[in-house]
Amino acid sequence: MTKPPTIDASTGLGERLESIYSLYNRREYVHPDPLEFLYDYPDPADREVAGLMASALAYGNVRRILKSVSSVLDKMGPKPVLYLLSNNFFDFENDFSDFVHRFARGGHVAALLAGAKKIIQKYGSLHECMSQNIARADPDVLPGLTLFAAQLWDNAPGPGPGHLVPRPEKGSACKRFHLFLRWMVRCDAVDPGGWDDISASLLIVPLDVHMFRVARRLCMTSRRQAGIKAAIEVTEGFKRYSPDDPVKYDFALTRFGIRGDIPDPVCG
Repeated sequence: MTKPPTIDASTGLGERLESIYSLYNRREYVHPDPLEFLYDYPDPADREVAGLMASALAYGNVRRILKSVSSVLDKMGPKPVLYLLSNNFFDFENDFSDFVHRFARGGHVAALLAGAKKIIQKYGSLHECMSQNIARADPDVLPGLTLFAAQLWDNAPGPGPGHLVPRPEKGSACKRFHLFLRWMVRCDAVDPGGWDDISASLLIVPLDVHMFRVARRLCMTSRRQAGIKAAIEVTEGFKRYSPDDPVKYDFALTRFGIRGDIPDPVCG
């Protein structure tokens, strides 16, 4: 791969953001990222299950993340939704009895899978559940996401999914949940989409350490912690440049913090 070009720091921020998106929002820059697993599932019904699991495990060292996500999805086979519907909580516990990903154990994975299964049985899909939880007057996905997370917890047996399913009402930025929604709602060269009836304008930026650092340098937030209030402020900042799709620049802007072969796209 040739060395990526730098961005002209003398141009306005809107122009720089568009240049960054054009240059780096490409499949060739996805690896290493758990998003890459979603490309193996052409059916949105399978993709949403794979995406939920991949995003839930998207914390810690990226190579460890890829290894953990791969081990879970390999166990579920080429049709994750069929795996869910054909097995029960005790099967899940048995299949993932030896699983460990930092703080997560097999029981947490089993509980998350069981909760997702019950939602799919009730609504027909995770998509339909999320869609029904979003009210027309909601300013963003947060109220719907809070209900969605509650349903995952309420339908999860045993000890529950633990921190694999964060609770938005507790003030967390819920980066992994918003990452999942970005993957499933947006559709472009990187994000595969599938949840077509949820507007991208409602999405909230998945505020990880890379995006938080960028956002502070762009003066989109002055907060010291990357909680949900900061995530909403950053999202509002990006809405000034892309009101219908404020999460548009997320993938490209976080590449330079993840990959060593891309120069800082903010300062260029």
